[in-house]
Amino acid sequence: MLETMQDTVTLANGAEMPILGVGTYRADEGGEVEQAVRWALELGYRSVDTASVYGNETGVGRAIRDSEVARDELFVTTKVWNDDQGYDQTLQAFDASLDRLQMEHVDLYLIHWPVKGKVRDTWRALEKLHEDGRARAIGVSNFLQSHLDELLETCEVPPMVNQIEFHPRLQQRELQSFCETHRIRVEAWSPLMQGKVFELPELQKIGEKYGKSAGQVTLRWQLQRGVVTIPKSVKHDHLRANSQIFDFALTDEEMRAINDLDQNARIGPDPATVGF
Repeated sequence: MLETMQDTVTLANGAEMPILGVGTYRADEGGEVEQAVRWALELGYRSVDTASVYGNETGVGRAIRDSEVARDELFVTTKVWNDDQGYDQTLQAFDASLDRLQMEHVDLYLIHWPVKGKVRDTWRALEKLHEDGRARAIGVSNFLQSHLDELLETCEVPPMVNQIEFHPRLQQRELQSFCETHRIRVEAWSPLMQGKVFELPELQKIGEKYGKSAGQVTLRWQLQRGVVTIPKSVKHDHLRANSQIFDFALTDEEMRAINDLDQNARIGPDPATVGF
């Protein structure tokens, strides 16, 4: 596999999820996010990730409707924010997201962060949405093993995806292994370390061999690790570059060299200590 950006992984419930998508974090509502999503779809992306807290679901939905790509060819993800968690609140938040997106369903709905004391009720709401077919797949984001252990004890439908910070400096190998054991697909946010991967000489050196950038090497490494990735960009040349990772493959030695860059160094908040 790993031959085209439309290649997919099969989630635990049988849903097909593209291995490469486009993120929209900090893409401004209106013209910026709409243009970015339109460009992405024209370039062949078929997975778009947004969230209620990003404030750009309306623009994402408009860009999708205005495109020539059929809705059933796309994989759209959004998330419930922390302030909206709880059973009834989550159902209401989901309705609001669908209204902004102007869609009848989403392909993946995630709990954005594990809010203490609310995960169980929030997950029951996601199970309801999945049962009703309004969310084709359900999952979590920023969950550590301790959070997953707690959820797995009580859930009827296990999470299908865990979207986590994942890049060469933060690889969370034990968490990835745990997710694989429980058929939870790991998806990377901030896969390019907010651009900092371009500063790593080890990645630059590997890239020179293939005529690729450090960013392209990083994305290819993630896919070969079995991690779905959703790099964000609002620039056409960056979106195009991020998609050009299917005409080369990293060797085992190169994979090990990138694995060795792990420093357990986060860019975003630590789910173990963050407070919202």
